[in-house]
Amino acid sequence: MLGIITLQETRVYREIFTEGEQRGRKQGEKSLVLRLLTRRVGELPQQVCQQVESLSLEQLESLGEALLDFTSMADLNAWLSWLRHNS
Repeated sequence: MLGIITLQETRVYREIFTEGEQRGRKQGEKSLVLRLLTRRVGELPQQVCQQVESLSLEQLESLGEALLDFTSMADLNAWLSWLRHNS
């Protein structure tokens, strides 16, 4: 063949596609965690929402697991405080 490659075969395309997938996954994870937190501990203060929104995907996944044990806003605040001191 002539060695012609498609756009989808280029490294740049694959990197952009992967980054887009990761952003989409993080956005979905963030939305889910915020909804679950609201159901678990009640309405979240804006400052707490901003803290959650700034978490990495890995941190969001950890919070998603940890929130299953939360019973109050104090539990969430303690987890966020722990995260700040251990990051």
